[in-house]
Amino acid sequence: MAREELNKLKYTIALIAEFAKKFNLGQRQALNYLKRYKGLDYLQAFYDVLHTKSFEESLHDISIICQRNGGGLQ
Repeated sequence: MAREELNKLKYTIALIAEFAKKFNLGQRQALNYLKRYKGLDYLQAFYDVLHTKSFEESLHDISIICQRNGGGLQ
């Protein structure tokens, strides 16, 4: 696995864990929510920008994307 891919994977895992903490979810629940409401798609498409922000800012952005796609967490 290339170094960039490994960094992206580690960042994704860390962001899912932080999302789970923020919304008091299990990590599997957080992953399923992010998949269902397109948060992971957003993360994959905009990783190059998101990883330069704080986790708090990235979580805020992903939360908004999920809300726009029908997610109910705020």
